[in-house]
Amino acid sequence: MPNIVIPDDEPPVMAASRAYQELLARGAVEYYGSLPGSEERLVERIREAEIVINIRSSCRFTESVFARCPRLRLLSLWGTGTDNVDLPAAARRGITVTNTPGVSAISIAEHCLTLMFAAVRRIPRIDAEVRQGRWPKAQVSQLHGKTLGVIGLGAIGRRFAHLGQAIGMRVVSWTMHPKPELGFEHVPLERLLRESDVVSLHLRLSPETTRMIGREQFRLMKPSAVFINTARGAIVDEAALVEALEKGTIGGAGLDVFETEPLLAGHPLTRLDNVVLTPHSAGVTPEALEAGLQLAVDNVWNFLNGTPTNAVGS
Repeated sequence: MPNIVIPDDEPPVMAASRAYQELLARGAVEYYGSLPGSEERLVERIREAEIVINIRSSCRFTESVFARCPRLRLLSLWGTGTDNVDLPAAARRGITVTNTPGVSAISIAEHCLTLMFAAVRRIPRIDAEVRQGRWPKAQVSQLHGKTLGVIGLGAIGRRFAHLGQAIGMRVVSWTMHPKPELGFEHVPLERLLRESDVVSLHLRLSPETTRMIGREQFRLMKPSAVFINTARGAIVDEAALVEALEKGTIGGAGLDVFETEPLLAGHPLTRLDNVVLTPHSAGVTPEALEAGLQLAVDNVWNFLNGTPTNAVGS
């Protein structure tokens, strides 16, 4: 068995999984139950590793990290995001990077649906008032017959689009690589923003998508529109989002991701009653966790067998 290191399982998800027991049954694994906290500590943990299974995106695999880990052959990521990895640097050094696409699609799509209902129906605000002894006669919207705009038609975007259709919404989409065979109406992004009652973001974070949604995009949206983001916080200009919510440029938001995580106490978003907030937990269900961790381990075995799976490039 090659030297396998898990540098970052906090809070622990890998340690209790069946996938981890399978790893241990096949050989020794160097396991760390806390985050490294710095690049130097990360390098200390993985300097001799041939294979790294990475759990948290807070660990950043830079050119400098790769340069100081000359034995590294495979970086197996749990999750789909690769924005914490310098993919060109990995390619230059012959390091294969894999991820676990699709395993959280059902969980995240269901979470999008939950955020959409909670924001449109103002559930947190109404719940708080009822608990305080009030009986608000809230005027809320129904979603049947409304337009859902889905930005990005990967596994999660497609799943959420189907859920929108299932409750009677008209779905329009915009994606960088249109796929007419999926059966969703593809429209220009500006039109999607203007027409949609709910706009849901499902893109990967990249230099091309960083701060792609900002003040100009929010101004195009309806004053009653709700914005949903379970992708990555940095795709959105967060200051522009706060401004749009404060001024009523848009009606509300349901957010699972933020520019800085954890969200700091007293952040402007926490003071707004037209926002529903969750702690980057959309894909964290027992089913999705186990499936993703197992795929991360399967990617290791397939790599060692000479048939790499789920490799991602620069």
